[in-house]
Amino acid sequence: MSIAIRYFTKSKKGNTEKIARFASEKLGVEALDLSAPLGEKVDTLFLINAMYAADIDNRVKEYLAANKANIGTLVNVNSAASGASTYKAVKKVCDKEGIAISDKEFHTVASWIFLNKGRPNADDFKRLEDFLLPFVEA
Repeated sequence: MSIAIRYFTKSKKGNTEKIARFASEKLGVEALDLSAPLGEKVDTLFLINAMYAADIDNRVKEYLAANKANIGTLVNVNSAASGASTYKAVKKVCDKEGIAISDKEFHTVASWIFLNKGRPNADDFKRLEDFLLPFVEA
């Protein structure tokens, strides 16, 4: 099974990038930001993203539209200080672009200013490791 990891963040805290790096280590696949297009078709794309102003960033939407032909199934991995998941927003784009999206997602809260201090934490990364395990074994 071929896997790719792409992530998008605007945050200076780096929570999304930390999650991407952790997934990269566990899956044995380099995590790249959205400036790296998918050069070939992959069975599974892990899209690691975050909620901004109650939606996903337009650059995530544009990336999915531009790379849809090379995405087998998208797995949504996300964090947000608000606690809101990006799944519905990502699924809306996937449905529009004809991209298959897994109904399984990983979501955690993230720290921002005074909210959720210290998150994601060791427990969150353990949950992520457990989430990724079936993909490692596939």
